[in-house]
Amino acid sequence: MSSCLRILYALLLLSTSFTPTIARPLVRQIRSAHEFDRLIEKHAKETGLPVIADFYSDGCGPCRQIAPVFQKLAKETGQENAVFVKINTQGVPELSSRYGIRSIPTFIFFQDGKKFDTMNGASEQGLQQKISQVVNKSKRDNVLLTMETLEAFYNDVDPSKSKEEVDKVLKKCSDMNLKHNPLKQCFGAAALNLSKGLKKKYSKRVETTLRFTAEDRQPTEAKKKESGGESASASGRSKSPRGSDPNASKSPNLHLATKEELMEEIEKRLEAEEEAREDELEEEDFAEFEHSYIPGDYPERVTIIGGGPAGMSAAIYAARAGLKPVVVAPPMGGQLQGKGVDVENYPGLANVTGPEVVAAMREQAASFGAVFECEEVIKIDSTQRPFKVYTNSSVIETHAIIVATGAESNWMNIPGEYEMRGGGVSSCAICDGAAFYQKDVVVIGGGDSAMEEALVLARTSKSVTVIHRRDKFRASNVLALRVMEHPHIKIKWNTVVKKIIGEKVVAEQAEEGDEDDASLDLDQEKKFVTGVVLTNSETGEESTLATSAVFVAIGHTPTTSFMVDVVEFDQEHTGYIKTVETSTKTSLAGIFAAGDVSDAIYRQAVTSAGSGAAAALDAERWLSEEGLGNEQAEFEAELLAELMADGSMDEKAGGGYNAYDDAGGRMTGVKESTRVEF
Repeated sequence: MSSCLRILYALLLLSTSFTPTIARPLVRQIRSAHEFDRLIEKHAKETGLPVIADFYSDGCGPCRQIAPVFQKLAKETGQENAVFVKINTQGVPELSSRYGIRSIPTFIFFQDGKKFDTMNGASEQGLQQKISQVVNKSKRDNVLLTMETLEAFYNDVDPSKSKEEVDKVLKKCSDMNLKHNPLKQCFGAAALNLSKGLKKKYSKRVETTLRFTAEDRQPTEAKKKESGGESASASGRSKSPRGSDPNASKSPNLHLATKEELMEEIEKRLEAEEEAREDELEEEDFAEFEHSYIPGDYPERVTIIGGGPAGMSAAIYAARAGLKPVVVAPPMGGQLQGKGVDVENYPGLANVTGPEVVAAMREQAASFGAVFECEEVIKIDSTQRPFKVYTNSSVIETHAIIVATGAESNWMNIPGEYEMRGGGVSSCAICDGAAFYQKDVVVIGGGDSAMEEALVLARTSKSVTVIHRRDKFRASNVLALRVMEHPHIKIKWNTVVKKIIGEKVVAEQAEEGDEDDASLDLDQEKKFVTGVVLTNSETGEESTLATSAVFVAIGHTPTTSFMVDVVEFDQEHTGYIKTVETSTKTSLAGIFAAGDVSDAIYRQAVTSAGSGAAAALDAERWLSEEGLGNEQAEFEAELLAELMADGSMDEKAGGGYNAYDDAGGRMTGVKESTRVEF
């Protein structure tokens, strides 16, 4: 054995002796199409468990919102009932292209190696329902019809049936499961349908057996516990004699392995350990902010609505001032969260993306004592004090409010736009761009947002066409030059999009090689983008441009609808909250506005962060002026003062406290007398 092989052999022996068996991770991160194909094949052949895949992107707000829900549902469902995986559409574009991912998050449910169902969007109730359906199908279809059982059945009900005819019946059943069926077995829905058909014909049901046992469906670690623990003794030596059955121990024969086999085994074990670590870190990451706000007995001093740069900056300043702010916002991070290119115009930051900046801000705010409620605000009751902030699941009483909800994307409201959202129409390139790997896409707009979208898409798309209604971009000169000089980006000046066209496709298509058409739903057709109808604003000439996706980047509108009838709005800029002079104060005392909800001119991440800090300072001063401090601390201080005062009165009345009075006035012999008493 060479020295290299000896080293590999020693490493594996050490890992075998001292490394515990790594269980299947709760949610597995898929790194390649090959890894995913192996996982699908493994569970189709060895466990029969359904595989539930979450197609996501790091910069997608709804993806971040549903991520902790996906983790929670994986834990509730149990590893013995389903396998949960996450697939980054940017990291594994092959899978996105294979399964036609047009928007994210998208969840695909696989059973017996075939696509069973699909769900788009971040609906917890919808996801829970789909998971329940595929798990129930997995249990229902966990049946096997063997040749022996079928022959016995025909011998009983129709003895004239020859063996060749029985073989033909079984083959017809097995042919309905061509994928991942090397033994040509009759199982699943095909076996159930055959059993029902035979009962209808002969008034007797053929007996079926379980295809996979409960032990087969358990993760590795659970199987090991059920089988009696370790295969080797505490000393590390096998209890089995040298000449015993080789199948009695599942330990690998490392001394017989080749160099390639040893390398493969090491890689497999390192991968399992890394997956386990990632799973643990992912759980910790989700738990960091999810519902960390716990209502108390007193109103909050300040509640911040919004999770972007303005909201996070306000949270940092308010927390450092000892106000213990509550930040109410879904884990999306606003527009900066969807910025896929590097943030270059924020002082002190270089080579970092928008999501990384938002994550750092949240971590900093949390370190100073800010707490987070991952919900969306529905309305504010300002008719009484303290204010009441209503979310999807809670009501927060608070003395002061900082509104920092930012802005949401504008839409063109043209034919085809609404009905094809999720089918190729999007407003977020970092969210959905990877789904159009090596395809032609269109970006509509001429500002900074449109330039950033085009640059993000140019990384993965075959070509990008920017459509602008004027003859000059209104974006910053640096971004505009990058777009105009990019080899994969084309520009159509003085052009307006009149219509988005598409074609209907059956939502669920059988994969190549599938004979079973049960998964097809002809009643649910979805329309996908195939092109846009353009009009030249100077000549009036109309043309059609073929494309697979349309990304709309024509500006934003402040997210302030829940503030209507609560504060005054800027009459010159629709949707923007009016602030008092140069401060962040609004028309209603105790409510402050920061960021894009009140800034109709600059609308930059750095100016939003600055106004967030100003809002926290204004709120702190207002609370001090109104005498609204820490009510809980004040109550505790008053209670302590009363107790101290009561103690002082007792001292004056009785000459002070004497510990021996509690012992009945006895000065000596206390220890001995109490021993007698007890």
